[in-house]
Amino acid sequence: MVFGKAAQLGGHRTAEEGLATAIRVAATGLTFRRPTVQVKSITVARRQRMIDLHFWPTPNGKKITILLEECGLPYRIVPCRIGRGDQFTEAFLKISPNNRMPAIVDHDPPGGGEPISVFESGAIMMYLAEKAGRFYPRDLRARYEVNQWVMWQMANQGPKTGECGHFRRLRDSQGDQSYAVRRFTDEVNRLYGVMNNRLYDRRYLAGDEYTIADMISYPWTVGWEHQGQDINEFRYFKRWFEEIGARPAVQRGMNAGSELSVDLSKLSAEDAEQLRKLLYNQRARPAPDGGLL
Repeated sequence: MVFGKAAQLGGHRTAEEGLATAIRVAATGLTFRRPTVQVKSITVARRQRMIDLHFWPTPNGKKITILLEECGLPYRIVPCRIGRGDQFTEAFLKISPNNRMPAIVDHDPPGGGEPISVFESGAIMMYLAEKAGRFYPRDLRARYEVNQWVMWQMANQGPKTGECGHFRRLRDSQGDQSYAVRRFTDEVNRLYGVMNNRLYDRRYLAGDEYTIADMISYPWTVGWEHQGQDINEFRYFKRWFEEIGARPAVQRGMNAGSELSVDLSKLSAEDAEQLRKLLYNQRARPAPDGGLL
């Protein structure tokens, strides 16, 4: 479990109370995080209702922890152990019908009422930024500058970089992968070029202001070496990359849930094969009988 530095007591009056809560939390498998920025007071923080973040430490999950840390919104990590199949449970499918993390449940939604669940990282970021009133312009033109780059990340950068990583890790264990490796390594190179050209005359992807467009794109660039890229080829991108990576909230968001990480290189051949069967080559889940026809 991980606690933000400014709220290590978790809203408790004493360290003993905080420790007692920590023990109870450990038994549930939950990870509480209270960001170190914008926590107004322990009394106010105690009253705030948490956002549940169903999470695993992948680039998609870290998009959300970066934004939560930047906004100073209190949240708790609910581990979604994708290597064990947590994403296929009925409880998780109710909030994320695409059986993918991240997903959130906001127990204190704007306007009150019942909790709101949101899945898909881009939708989550739009919701949280709108709730916080930060990093998401209200002006129509500025907002759509952000929206189109959020969509670009979800439709292009994320999927293509994921495929690049998949085939580069696979190597030839499933036959000759040279075409797929070249295809997606080149496409990822093209996408770095898109960012580089965009950042030629703009400080950030959507203009002069740091927004969710930058936060959603950053985590997928951290592994540039494993993607077969050299960021020194992209000097405007590199300037942006270094500036974003130096932000304290980005560093906290990237580190969130790191204790959950699994070293795949240490898995036995049998366990690695089971993991591949769970994560890859999925087909449709059958829908139950008795529905609306």
